[in-house]
Amino acid sequence: MAARLFESIGKIGLGLAVVGGVVNSALYNVDAGHYAVIFDRFRGVQDLVVDEGTHFLIPWVQKPIIFDCRSRPRNVPVITGSKDLQNVNITLRILFRPVANQLPRIFTSIGEDYDERVLPSITTEILKSVVARFDAGELITQRELVSRQVSEDLMERAATFGLILDDVSLTHLTFGKEFTEAVEAKQVAQQEAERARFVVEKAEQQKKAAVISAEGDSKAAELIATSLAEVGDGLIELRKLEAAEDIAYQLSRSRNVTYLPPGQSTLLQLPQ
Repeated sequence: MAARLFESIGKIGLGLAVVGGVVNSALYNVDAGHYAVIFDRFRGVQDLVVDEGTHFLIPWVQKPIIFDCRSRPRNVPVITGSKDLQNVNITLRILFRPVANQLPRIFTSIGEDYDERVLPSITTEILKSVVARFDAGELITQRELVSRQVSEDLMERAATFGLILDDVSLTHLTFGKEFTEAVEAKQVAQQEAERARFVVEKAEQQKKAAVISAEGDSKAAELIATSLAEVGDGLIELRKLEAAEDIAYQLSRSRNVTYLPPGQSTLLQLPQ
């Protein structure tokens, strides 16, 4: 009796395990921000796109292919040429995601690695096309315009493959060695020109100062000549007295000067 009971329990357990395995294989989960495309072994890729949640499928016959539809970043470096034939190194940062209702077409025509197959090629194509319209100098001074043109053209091109570009930005822009050296040489030449202009302006200012000083000396000499003509030698005598007074004042302040009485050429014998 006990043996039959245990045998029945074993059969029930085995049956539950088989049923649980079948049910488990018939369920699949789609995480948040993801969508699923169903591949049927008999009918191929289904047009129905499955959104988030837990869903049923036919085991062995159907298989879910999960796509991440959140925005993801990708950096695409490109080497191209400008309008004036300068080498340009550009890195483009792209935020992309697939259009949910076009996932069956993307999976059928491109594959699960659609970003690897599409983004590098169309980014290179658009960048070469846009950069070729600008000179090297314009790429620097009109960077915002270049970035906007690249963004518009790239978004339009990506839409044909079922992709949405949430953001496109130029993160890196450099030029070849020859252009960089030419820019540095131009900056040095501009600095030398500024320095030479400063020297010229300084010389002009010194020349003007010398002219003004000469004009002042000439005016002073003219005034002195006029005064001499009007008052005779009185002005000269006045200047002599002023000079003598100034000399006497300076000598009186010196300790190394000794005054002698009139008519005496030797020092007085002072008591020790």
